[in-house]
Amino acid sequence: MTLLEEPIRELGRRLREREISAVELAEEALARAKELDPTLGAFLRVTPELALEAAAVADLRLQEDPAGAPILCGIPVAYKDVVCTEGVETTAGSQILRGFVPPYSATVVDRLSALGVVPLGKLNCDEFAMGSSNENSAYQLTRNPWDPERVAGGSSGGSAVAVAARLACVTLGSDTGGSIRLPASFSGVVGVKPTYGRVSRYGLIAFASSLDQIGPLAKTVEDAALVLTAIAGQDPRDSTSVVAPVDGFLGELRAGVKGLRLGIPKEYLEVGLDPGVRAVFEQSIRMLEGLGAVTQEVSLPTTEYALSAYYVIAPAEVSSNLARMDGVRFGPGFAGATTLKEAYEQARHEGFGEEVRRRVTLGTYALSSGYYDAYYLRAQKVRTLVAQDFDLAFAQVDAIISPTAPTAAFRLGERTADPLAMYATDVLTLPANLAGISGISVPAGFAAGLPVGLQVLGPYLGESTCFRVAQSLETEARIWDRLPPLAVAPA
Repeated sequence: MTLLEEPIRELGRRLREREISAVELAEEALARAKELDPTLGAFLRVTPELALEAAAVADLRLQEDPAGAPILCGIPVAYKDVVCTEGVETTAGSQILRGFVPPYSATVVDRLSALGVVPLGKLNCDEFAMGSSNENSAYQLTRNPWDPERVAGGSSGGSAVAVAARLACVTLGSDTGGSIRLPASFSGVVGVKPTYGRVSRYGLIAFASSLDQIGPLAKTVEDAALVLTAIAGQDPRDSTSVVAPVDGFLGELRAGVKGLRLGIPKEYLEVGLDPGVRAVFEQSIRMLEGLGAVTQEVSLPTTEYALSAYYVIAPAEVSSNLARMDGVRFGPGFAGATTLKEAYEQARHEGFGEEVRRRVTLGTYALSSGYYDAYYLRAQKVRTLVAQDFDLAFAQVDAIISPTAPTAAFRLGERTADPLAMYATDVLTLPANLAGISGISVPAGFAAGLPVGLQVLGPYLGESTCFRVAQSLETEARIWDRLPPLAVAPA
């Protein structure tokens, strides 16, 4: 058994009582990454020097004031490669940012560093977080630890796999249309998409600025709640961050679901669910009802339009955000170009992958003269209707539950030639991003040996309710500590 199988609270206890040291914990994480990650492909770069230095500082802090040290002090973490880390190359999984070393860290990194976490490195992701399978990275493929021939889920695939394989205790990812919840479901871990504005986006390399949100991936619901408590809160460097209390996630964690009203959206059950996924979801409903929850059907009638609206709005914001990528300071360069236009074209063609180029093209078209009203403006009107649907539903129920994805992890290459089939993977997750509400994916069971997640959606700033439901299911299902085959190091 590896130390990284234990929940954060137990590791914290052992660190404070000097049963283990932060350096020992970091060394074990680094050793597991060295042994297992060549097969898994979760890390783009490991930072052993930074990790061991931070671990030594954490040990000193724990020795001097064990009672006063934060619960996360000495805990190994890793960051998705879209989260800026000072002095560590951050590429967003793209060739156009190859060689970019940020002179600053994201707010979430600064907040965790202040608590004494141990940074292990940067994690693989779909290029600029654009993808549902983690097959769009410009650098490497990330494999599902339950079956290496299947996808890890995207775009935070490396973040999910690092936790599932116990290479890190917790990781950070980003969620624009399901990019935390999908890989969490596919890899069998907990993934939290906070309310838009709950967590600062300062230092996050933008995909779609009105949809992006940073959140934790963890082994357990409590681990995720501990990390969200640490990174949430208003940030003057992010004008979209909200002022709201962030200390209630843990207080209600074990309040149970007795008396909670849980809505089951009928439209989410009409999207062609895999029979194994449907069976796990129905079993989850029975578990929650057995714990005292009251379930009822709710309607989200604009669900059928949400996918189309998302794939107009998100590419439009991509077109705007990526216009700054010129290849001048980092990236593949433009040797041989004779004009500035030619240099830009060369840098962007070589620097951007096929999926990024596709979305830039879609977004530029949607924003172009004569098409803005027909596409972008209409998509924004649909977005308003999606948010109104959720408002009406949450007037009737405390939370909404559904499968996280229509299927379990699919095979590598199965959908890469069909963008529409790939985009449909997000059909149950992206409405929450359009509405800006809270959500979580929690392991609920298995279909043909592959993990299946339950998605819990809460209202605006409703993370505490999401955690309550997820914690209750986690306790009842008791599968969080099952290790995938590729997480078992050879003897």
